[in-house]
Amino acid sequence: MKIVITGGLGFIGQHLATRLIAAGHDVLLVDSLIAQIHGDIPSVSVPEGARVVRLDTSLLPEHPELIDGSDAVFHLAAETGTAQSMYRIAHYTGVNCGGTAALLEAIAKCSKRPRHVVLASSRSVYGEGAYVRPDAPTQLLQPAARAPEALAAGDWEPRDASGVALVAVPTPESLPFAPGSIYAATKAAQELLINSTATALGFRSTVFRFQNVYGEGQSLQNPYTGIITIFFNRARQGLDIPLYEDGLESRDFVHVSDIAAALHASLSTDLPPGAVINLGAGQPTSVRTLASSLLQAAGIDVPVRVTGQFRVGDIRHCHADLGLARRLMGFEPQVTLDEGLRRFCAWGVGQPVHEDRSAAATAELRSKGLTK
Repeated sequence: MKIVITGGLGFIGQHLATRLIAAGHDVLLVDSLIAQIHGDIPSVSVPEGARVVRLDTSLLPEHPELIDGSDAVFHLAAETGTAQSMYRIAHYTGVNCGGTAALLEAIAKCSKRPRHVVLASSRSVYGEGAYVRPDAPTQLLQPAARAPEALAAGDWEPRDASGVALVAVPTPESLPFAPGSIYAATKAAQELLINSTATALGFRSTVFRFQNVYGEGQSLQNPYTGIITIFFNRARQGLDIPLYEDGLESRDFVHVSDIAAALHASLSTDLPPGAVINLGAGQPTSVRTLASSLLQAAGIDVPVRVTGQFRVGDIRHCHADLGLARRLMGFEPQVTLDEGLRRFCAWGVGQPVHEDRSAAATAELRSKGLTK
């Protein structure tokens, strides 16, 4: 197949491209190489056999020939980072929503349009995700975003309207949109844009909602996103690991190779049009446990410090219900967190040491009133 990947020189894009090329596909990578991810002087490893065009996705309508005749498009290009999105609102909306609209406009101009468009969405569209009351474990609830006043008081767990602390359960795709950040809202908008134009433009759409993706090749320079890379970058410089809230907030960490395998499989799987599918490890890990496991995998001993700080827009817990991914695709994560962290650290020790900018990023968020 002829395949286009927007954001193709990003973390996930490179892993996906390598798989696709190994399978014999013709792969074109479109990427703008933004400095926050790739550095002021971009230095990237291009998968052998891939063709590359450096171009902002917003300019695709001026170059529909890049899309024309392709069999599939993987739309991975996006700005990521929950907290930063809350003050760079126009930028995030322009890149994520405007970039998706530009891709669709380019598709509309093609004489031979792609048959399949795959969107990388996010678990953030669910907001706090799925919970239950302890006394009603079968009744799914979707709590509102935690109030800043509750967070300031150290009341971390989501509660129902009567004040009962709720218990997190696997989040299914049937849970409605409840974005708690600009980033999350743009991912929801991307889904709507893709699925609302699929029939008219004649392509099959598939949306994958990723949990927290990590692994070899993830940017070690971005201080706004990628908790594992931020922790690792600090630890290897002898700096402590600061944990927000009480360190017991949890995430679903999925290795990039499992994500790339699922994306690749979507090309040959008979998925229903407009399918929306969770991808993750399917189990929660507390940030405190993550920090301990990462330091063990890296063989580094630095202090882990619970700060009690919080960020507006952060969620408390979320992990994926993988039932649909298993039924439709036979998806089963292959890389455990311990194995994935060992692989990440083995790669990371060979990378340049970058100045830690997480403290500066936190100070910037504090100046905007977005962290306490």
